Amino acid sequence: MRGLKKKRRIQVIMLAVVALIVSTALIGYAMRDGINFFRAPSQVVAEPPAPSEVFRIGGLVEEGSLKRGESEVISFTVTDGGASVPVVFKGVLPDLFAENQGMIGTGRYINGTFEASEILAKHDESYMPKEVVDALKEQGVYEGPPEG
Repeated sequence: MRGLKKKRRIQVIMLAVVALIVSTALIGYAMRDGINFFRAPSQVVAEPPAPSEVFRIGGLVEEGSLKRGESEVISFTVTDGGASVPVVFKGVLPDLFAENQGMIGTGRYINGTFEASEILAKHDESYMPKEVVDALKEQGVYEGPPEG
């Protein structure tokens, strides 16, 4: 009788372990498209990602690089002070998007150009994503808000 209880307990534990592994795999599979890794322009230039990889890029919009093309196509260059990456975006830019301002774009790096599907603009002097601040500090070009 005692051996039967022990065998049953082991079966229940094994079933629980298998269920945990399967559920973890399913959660990871479901989230694979929802995870966008951040890269600074220097990282993109040094190690270009695969054209199929969706990621976020952030930095400052270079002075004089903003060009509006036909229809809603906009091109500009984003920099972190160490490297610059050309960006193209088809759509309407946020109202606060401007040269020498912080931005984050989501998209793909194809043939040396970042093709953005979404653009976010820095909305005031106190806001900048941590990843962008770290990348700009690393390049020595970060000018943060006055401390007070």
